[in-house]
Amino acid sequence: MVRKFMQSEAAPGLALMACAAVGLVLANSSVAPGWHAVLHDPMPWTPIARLHSLHEWINDGLMALFFFVVGLEIKREILIGELSEPKRRRLPVIAAIAGMAMPAAIFVAVTQGHNDLLRGWAIPAATDIAFAMGVLALLGPRVPRSIRMFLLTVAIVDDLGAVAVIALFFTASLDMLWLGGACAVFAAMAAMNRVALGHRALYALLGGALWFAVLHSGIHATVAGVLAAFTIPLALDRNGDSMLLRFEHALVPVVGFAIVPLFGLTNAGVSLGYGGWSSFGQALPLGIALGLFFGKQLGIGLAVLACERLGVAPRPEGAGFGHIWGMALLCGIGFTMSLFIAALAFPAQPDLASEAKLGVLAGSLLSALCGGLVLRFAPRPAALKPD
Repeated sequence: MVRKFMQSEAAPGLALMACAAVGLVLANSSVAPGWHAVLHDPMPWTPIARLHSLHEWINDGLMALFFFVVGLEIKREILIGELSEPKRRRLPVIAAIAGMAMPAAIFVAVTQGHNDLLRGWAIPAATDIAFAMGVLALLGPRVPRSIRMFLLTVAIVDDLGAVAVIALFFTASLDMLWLGGACAVFAAMAAMNRVALGHRALYALLGGALWFAVLHSGIHATVAGVLAAFTIPLALDRNGDSMLLRFEHALVPVVGFAIVPLFGLTNAGVSLGYGGWSSFGQALPLGIALGLFFGKQLGIGLAVLACERLGVAPRPEGAGFGHIWGMALLCGIGFTMSLFIAALAFPAQPDLASEAKLGVLAGSLLSALCGGLVLRFAPRPAALKPD
């Protein structure tokens, strides 16, 4: 039973949900002050001076591996996957861009007049792959396979956009010496890829050096994970192995069952007492929740229908309107990436960070429930009539 659960598509999403629930319980129990101290108080000793607390080690250290796996998935999809052919990537790329722009626009509209909140514009623009795919997996054969692949592809493009946002908009100041060192390491890894030299251990060692240099450069350290992934060769070596696929195969379970659930456990905690719920009507959590719930379904759903109507690209094969709508709703599950961007947007404002978490949790939960219900009652693929 354990083996079957670990191999199911729903398992990483369910593990993330369970750990996030535990994090909420801890944040609203009598142990909340102690739990906060464990996460945020300076550690007695740390091997890297810039990482003072356990929370920083998780968000800046372990999450770099999460972004490394995201980078591997993006590269694989671009080279041999759903994004490898123009006609196949046209619709998901357009849908992903619209699905990021509409939530951001709704957030800006809701928070208009609150200039201190505008840094959070990217929070509702993200999609959580594990959570969304977990909900889809629970629905079984009711959902066409084309919808699963489409959602996965949209989420991957969404992740690429989120990485670009983190690199471009959440860099306060640059240390040019460390940035130069990071560029030198990245160039060395790219050259190794170009001439097909290097062992996995060497790539791992240089990847660690790249992360260390980026951490001290002023750019968020997790960007190093994506950059390192782009240098990992996908082509088969003389032994018939692909280094990229081997890295991905080894790290996906670690990320899915350890790192991402740990991130959910330590970042989803927000007080839901009277003071917590009363803040939901504030502009920040409301803008995030509305952006995730309405922005995603409007942006992605309307983009798919417009592309089909204008002849730009057909809808996913075998998918009815209910499947498109339900999938667009599930893309409103921001969770992991949204919580991550929220922490970057308000690093020195814990009250605003808590409000942002509340908006992420509310918008993601509503999107998951409504998306699951829409797909649950949509016609089965076999029952769909041809257009």
